[in-house]
Amino acid sequence: MPGNRTRKSWPSRRTAKSRPSRTTAAVLALCAAAAALTGCSDTGESSSAGGNVVLRYTWWGNPDRAARTQEAIDLFEKKYPDIVVQTSFSGYDAYKQKLATQAAGGDAPDVMQLDYRMIDQYASGGVLLDLGKQQAVRTEEFDRGLLATGVVDGKQYAVPQARGTETVVYDTKAWESSGVEKPRKGWTWSDWADAMRALAERTGKPGATDPGQSEDAFEVWLRGQGRSLYTKDRELGFTADDLTRWWTFTDKLRREGAVSPAEQTTQLDGAVENTPLGRGKSVSDFNWDAPSSGYVALVPTGVTLAPMPSGEDGTPGQYFKPSMFMGVAADSGHPEESARLIDFMLNDRDAAKILGATRGIPVNESIRTTLAPELKDFDKTVADYQASVDGTLNSPPQAPPSGDSALQTTFQRDYDQVSYEQMSPREAAEDYVTEAKAELRS
Repeated sequence: MPGNRTRKSWPSRRTAKSRPSRTTAAVLALCAAAAALTGCSDTGESSSAGGNVVLRYTWWGNPDRAARTQEAIDLFEKKYPDIVVQTSFSGYDAYKQKLATQAAGGDAPDVMQLDYRMIDQYASGGVLLDLGKQQAVRTEEFDRGLLATGVVDGKQYAVPQARGTETVVYDTKAWESSGVEKPRKGWTWSDWADAMRALAERTGKPGATDPGQSEDAFEVWLRGQGRSLYTKDRELGFTADDLTRWWTFTDKLRREGAVSPAEQTTQLDGAVENTPLGRGKSVSDFNWDAPSSGYVALVPTGVTLAPMPSGEDGTPGQYFKPSMFMGVAADSGHPEESARLIDFMLNDRDAAKILGATRGIPVNESIRTTLAPELKDFDKTVADYQASVDGTLNSPPQAPPSGDSALQTTFQRDYDQVSYEQMSPREAAEDYVTEAKAELRS
């Protein structure tokens, strides 16, 4: 938040430093929703109770994902009556912070959901089990390229669950009623900015959430110019000049009222409920395709998924990546049972029907082929959206280096300084680059 220059580095296994959530009240509300939906429990270590193995399984997401996940877990427990699964979920920011604290204290959950940006960090920190040694996890029908994204130093520390890509998700009726030209394949960031200005003028509210706070949106913008967040040597792939241009671009839109004001942007915590679009305060947002399902219950006039803007010369910045991974704690007391749970969530056809595309399109190729014609509602929306951009995107980057997860928070915090006009885009960019280089060296 403005004025708070304390930053968080990746803690060791012996010490933990947690950062308060950007919106504590919202996180508590989401956790309450999680408890109501899943009966979640995340208060004890994995153990054996009444002759049963008890596993802790945690993930981030929205209530829709939670309800489906719990239904799949109920099916797993019927198939394996000797295993009890305690589940817990929250918004992404709160989840990321809590998992870092648990991992640092040697109390990571048995089975955990992991982001692309967490793999190197947790693998190199000794938190994850080498799943390549667990025969229960079958990967024969996984795309080799996607599977390789969970490999660090030759070991399979995590397995991808599904494929996802970023999107512009918008209030269908509000955009159509405005008369502003709809998003189209190949539109540029300049086109997007013009559309946001027009939407704000015609609807009386910002066209979108301010993307200046999002490292994900910045990466798409950067890749559209032929640059990258990181080099193959795991160093920064951009300069302070690049970041200054991005933040100058987004800050100008904020000042014009084309994107959300600071008071709304700094409430973001990874939960769709707390975005301007989710609160009815903007017409659109940037998000990943599957998590956008959370907007369905929040936007009664319907939502549509559209491609991300491209570079001015048409170079696409978005890409397909594993939407998330599953991993097992290295110190889990039940590694075989944990691996069995992962295999079930990824390879069981009945589980796949329940989960649908709530985490993205399944990574198991035969399940994806079988499931596609059966998808309905928003799951079909995600599948159709992915099909619309398939074959037009560039290859994904390698998994980010350790430190990137913490830098996402630093990125948000530095942009808060710009949003509240405490620092210029140049000052904030130079501050971020300095801290990022230090983080990557640590």
